Amino acid sequence: MSGHDDEQLIGEYPYLPKQKRALEKRHALLESGRLLFIEKGYEQTNAKEIASHAGVAVGTFYRYFTDKRQLLMSLLEDQIENFLPPEPNWAIVDPETFFANVMEQHFLHLDRLGLHRVLPELMLKDPQLAEVVTDARNKVHHRILTDLQKARAKGLIWDDLDLNIVSWSIMTLSEKLPDRLSKSNNQVNYYELSKVICRLVFPPAK
Repeated sequence: MSGHDDEQLIGEYPYLPKQKRALEKRHALLESGRLLFIEKGYEQTNAKEIASHAGVAVGTFYRYFTDKRQLLMSLLEDQIENFLPPEPNWAIVDPETFFANVMEQHFLHLDRLGLHRVLPELMLKDPQLAEVVTDARNKVHHRILTDLQKARAKGLIWDDLDLNIVSWSIMTLSEKLPDRLSKSNNQVNYYELSKVICRLVFPPAK
């Protein structure tokens, strides 16, 4: 990701436990951090509160993590692309149903984890993380674009559209619309959303 590996993004841990009890304490800190970041926001949460919520001393927090940023990055480690919209699959028999199911499972997972609510706040103040997320989005876009190009070569999709624009449109619709509908108290109909996206791609059946 633009030369950033996990070690650069997260930094060197003060201590990586191996014993069960120590692992349990570290896990408790991670889970407490996740819950407090969601409840209070990243900026309004500090290491002392995370330690207290986890039932450990603040010194224990600093035994495992340099700061709250490192804890958050540990929660996000190897999962950045999982916070982005899933990719369609145009080659299957019923792409509308397939993509609707994939999107629904994706957003259910995000809701359970909750950290997607923290990312926008943190990215505004953390250029390194913002660059990592941007690189991840570019990779997802490239995969969608490549799949569209393969589908066009097989004569499956419209032949007069700019596939680069179509790819970004698919990402924007599948990433932003469910959240917008939820905020306006509307139920997200993933099949209808998938149908709109597929109709961007496929000509009407003859």
